[in-house]
Amino acid sequence: MSETAWPFGALGVPPGRILSVPGRGEFFLRDSGGDGHPVLLLHGWMFSGDLNWALSYDALVAEGYRVLAIDHRGHGRGLRSRKPFRLADCAADCAAILREADAIGATSVGYSMGGAITQLLAHDHRDSISGVVMCATSAQFSSPQMKRLWRAMPALRLALGVGGVTAFERALGQMGFPKSPRSEWVAAELSRGSSRDIAEAGKELGRHDASGLLASIKHPAASVVTTLDRSIAPEFQRKLAAGLRATVFEVEADHLAASTHPAEFNAALIGALADVRARATSPRA
Repeated sequence: MSETAWPFGALGVPPGRILSVPGRGEFFLRDSGGDGHPVLLLHGWMFSGDLNWALSYDALVAEGYRVLAIDHRGHGRGLRSRKPFRLADCAADCAAILREADAIGATSVGYSMGGAITQLLAHDHRDSISGVVMCATSAQFSSPQMKRLWRAMPALRLALGVGGVTAFERALGQMGFPKSPRSEWVAAELSRGSSRDIAEAGKELGRHDASGLLASIKHPAASVVTTLDRSIAPEFQRKLAAGLRATVFEVEADHLAASTHPAEFNAALIGALADVRARATSPRA
């Protein structure tokens, strides 16, 4: 698809490249480089890495971190596989990417669905990372409103497959976002995803429940809780934080805090990363 112009002016974006991972495939990776502690940013459902983290990249690089961000399977420029979307495969992808990028010992930062992937990364590939930061996420996604959403996945797949970027532009307009370079870019990023994989990812989130795994995750942890969240209730976020023995940082915003309240979100994220780094025991920490 044609590229839509970056709409954030002077805000920087880490260089992007295709990383070939033996036995897994090719992945789109942003990597700021440098000698700083690596931070792996994992985006939420339907989003791309850029759509989730565009307003956080510069802030993290300015703190001295080596910033890495990927697009998960079926999302954005992510891997297209014949296999059904599985969160465990995404976690294995992340571990393999960290090895190939010489970034073992990174702190994994997971937003929403990215938090579920981080939970599995910490449990199944524990030596790949040194700490975790959970953002606007939960150990399970089975509230009544979420169950209604997951049951609608077949219809969502059809709508995404037929509508493309025009459907996303129309949806943004109906949500009150006037047409602008930024809204056009958001629609273009959303439309990059595979309708099949995004619908399957929704069903997979409905099946996810890491509650029984949390006690075995020993990494230093912090949680950025979005206190006005109408998608993932704050009490679910706090329950996850308690299970991980995580330090809690609050942002008074809804689920898309990284985009709607970037200054407040970035301040909380930077605090969370510093907290995890101070407690990490990895040789790379």
